[in-house]
Amino acid sequence: MKRPLLIALGAAALGVAGVKSVTVDFAAKTATVIYDPATATVAAIAAASTNAGYPARPAG
Repeated sequence: MKRPLLIALGAAALGVAGVKSVTVDFAAKTATVIYDPATATVAAIAAASTNAGYPARPAG
């Protein structure tokens, strides 16, 4: 079921100050996060996702 993933991952990432939006691509098994780098860090976003049960790492 895809909806709980989107809710959990989106809520986790959006809980990080500076995160503006989250888009999940189920087929690619990726999430794209738009954030303010002056407020949020990639490490904080990845940690929030991992803590929600969805291990994350930056792409590229």
